[in-house]
Amino acid sequence: MKTLFTKGPAVSSRFALFSLIALSLVLMSLYTDWLDEPRRQLSAVAKPLYQVTDWPRRINEWREETFVSRATLLQEKQRLESELLIHQRKLQQMAALAAENVRLRQLLNATELLEDDVLVAELIGVSPNPLSHTLVLNRGSDDGVYEGQPVLDAKGLMGQVIEVSSASARVLLLTDPSHALPVQVNRNGVRTIAEGTGDLSRLKLRHVSNTTDIREGDLLVSSGLGQRFPSGYPVAVVEQIIRDPGQPFAEIIARPMAQMDRARNVLLVFDSPLAGR
Repeated sequence: MKTLFTKGPAVSSRFALFSLIALSLVLMSLYTDWLDEPRRQLSAVAKPLYQVTDWPRRINEWREETFVSRATLLQEKQRLESELLIHQRKLQQMAALAAENVRLRQLLNATELLEDDVLVAELIGVSPNPLSHTLVLNRGSDDGVYEGQPVLDAKGLMGQVIEVSSASARVLLLTDPSHALPVQVNRNGVRTIAEGTGDLSRLKLRHVSNTTDIREGDLLVSSGLGQRFPSGYPVAVVEQIIRDPGQPFAEIIARPMAQMDRARNVLLVFDSPLAGR
């Protein structure tokens, strides 16, 4: 029993001593910088211990990032593909709008060069027959459109109206095999006839003598003969001339100025403000 009673004061004294030491260290840390250097040294010594104790967390994060289930990967792949399609659709719409804006600006610029009254129309249909080069426009007799009316895009003559209803009109393009147009060389005034070939990028000049002064690169404009098309509108550019001494006429191919297969908005030209109205 004596041994038990003697241990009590010893424990109490040790506790008091340790408490005094701890309090002293706290006060020294608060009011002096004596412990800064030992604290830095202890931090350097303890750093490897911190890294070791952090390994389980790092291993768990690495496992979660590395060992992803196949289902999760497939879901992520599908999500990314869907987002990509959405962004591509938006990009295509923006590109289409930008291109349409450019075409409309070109069309507006073209109207400034015309002395005649014009009406802007939009393409709403194309003939499914590859041998018939016709278009359908969203303007008709209610808008003053009439048969024989010239049709242009921002680059040049496209064709003429051949059929009109109240709200639409059908246009025959210059490149249709049944179409012929009086033209003249803009450089020297030589007159000839441009015929459609059934190819949207080719016109053929009829009955041009081998000795006629016509060159590759010459601009062909409407001559106004026949009183169907006003004179001076760009029609085509001469691309190829084949002169055979054994033939009386040269074979001449021209490329239409108008974009027959691309134009979305066109101009219907009135030869006077009251024509067709």
